[in-house]
Amino acid sequence: MKTNTLLLIIFFVTAMPFLSTAQESNQGKKLWAKSILNEKAPELVIEKWNSKEPDTKGKFVLVDFWATWCGPCRAGIPGLNNMQKKFIDKLVIIGISDESLEKVKSFKNPKIDYANGIDTKKTVSAFLGIRGIPHMILIDPKGIVRWEGFPGLEGHEFTEEILEKLLAKYGVEKSS
Repeated sequence: MKTNTLLLIIFFVTAMPFLSTAQESNQGKKLWAKSILNEKAPELVIEKWNSKEPDTKGKFVLVDFWATWCGPCRAGIPGLNNMQKKFIDKLVIIGISDESLEKVKSFKNPKIDYANGIDTKKTVSAFLGIRGIPHMILIDPKGIVRWEGFPGLEGHEFTEEILEKLLAKYGVEKSS
């Protein structure tokens, strides 16, 4: 009996920190980039905007690294459009492509309804060591990365439900 009690105590002392911080961990998720989860986000570099530059102050910022030729990137655009509409008061979505502005401007299907621009020098993607796209990072209003990875990775999808939980957990209340 004493052995079982001791084992339970050891389990809870060692496992509880991990159980209580499940969202703050990639939980063994395959990343095609360097992990910066729970770290200060890099400064976003946009050479030229293909849209109006968004106001990100006090909002979460979802950065989508994508390309016009990328099938999974294109498939994710309608969902990102919906997220931008649904969470417009709390979230800004920014798509960043390393292609030319002309290439991105000529891209029409599907239509992108959120902010997007180009970084042909791959400043941010090189810093993050991105080796596969789409790759997304969610930055909270304090500038900390709260989600990262391939948004369609089986078992680790980035969904509206995940976004809602992160918005609730890391949202910054506005003072009146």
